[in-house]
Amino acid sequence: MARIAVMGAGSWGTAVGKVLADAGSEVVMWARREEAADDINTNHCNGKYLPGVVLPSAVSASTDPAQVLDGAEEVVLAVPSQTLRANLENWVDLLAPNIGVISLAKGIETGTLMRISEVVAEVAGLPEGQIAVLSGPNLAREVAEGQPAATVIACTDAARAARLQDAFSTRYFRPYTNNDVVGCEIGGATKNVIALVCGIASGMGLGDNTAATLVTRGLAESTRLGVALGASQTTFAGLAGLGDLVATCTSPLSRNRTFGERLGRGETLEQAQEATNGQVAEGVKSCTSIVELSHRAGVEMPLTEAVHEICHEGGNAVEVAVRLMRRSTKPE
Repeated sequence: MARIAVMGAGSWGTAVGKVLADAGSEVVMWARREEAADDINTNHCNGKYLPGVVLPSAVSASTDPAQVLDGAEEVVLAVPSQTLRANLENWVDLLAPNIGVISLAKGIETGTLMRISEVVAEVAGLPEGQIAVLSGPNLAREVAEGQPAATVIACTDAARAARLQDAFSTRYFRPYTNNDVVGCEIGGATKNVIALVCGIASGMGLGDNTAATLVTRGLAESTRLGVALGASQTTFAGLAGLGDLVATCTSPLSRNRTFGERLGRGETLEQAQEATNGQVAEGVKSCTSIVELSHRAGVEMPLTEAVHEICHEGGNAVEVAVRLMRRSTKPE
């Protein structure tokens, strides 16, 4: 039985820990709060994030990163993209030299404009073949409940990707492998922003035609950025592209979509944050970095620009939507 450390005990980290345990691994989770670790160890659940989900006995938790990482063969990074660097800097001296790292984070780091695998490589000094990313249409609650889902494990080392595929495979969770790390990370980061757009439109009372248009055009601009950065266009037609985008843009379980709905109903960023227990949707933080990255790459991303304007420049959602529709016509 492999020992795998999951660094982060939020909803997605907990769901992934359950998947790994169901697949046959011993899972030790790092929790920031003592209450969360106690809940996992004593009650076999994480009631704050996944109430009602029973965790396997092979899942345990601790607030001590040294204890969690001791003897781990693989490390799953399950903390938000904008806090990953600071956390990893605290953990790097505890990592074994040949350990593998799997990132669950979906974002572009503010300031550096680095993808998360690039942050891991820089901070931990690991070669790219030891770093994998997991991305797909994976809503934490549904995965934790054992509903059928698929995902992508991307790594430049095909043999390592195949080993991780086995480690994550269960009767309800089906991983596919891919060597396009860039495409999987760009798809995962941009879909959060497009989900905000879809939520804003829904909050404004707009219907399915609008939603389908936004998903399709959002996929187009995500693909443009990915290809400009060296990704494969086909990745964006798969689970880590279109699949993840559809799930995040349409589900009420998506924090980005529901956050966007509140903005579309006229709430301020602060009001929307307060209504979601102080949690800010990842797309709110990432849209600025993605806009800057698109400018650097010379790629046009009007929907992402619109989200940035609404979230960070005081833009009115209705006025921004009208301006988008009045953009000059062009071939698809």
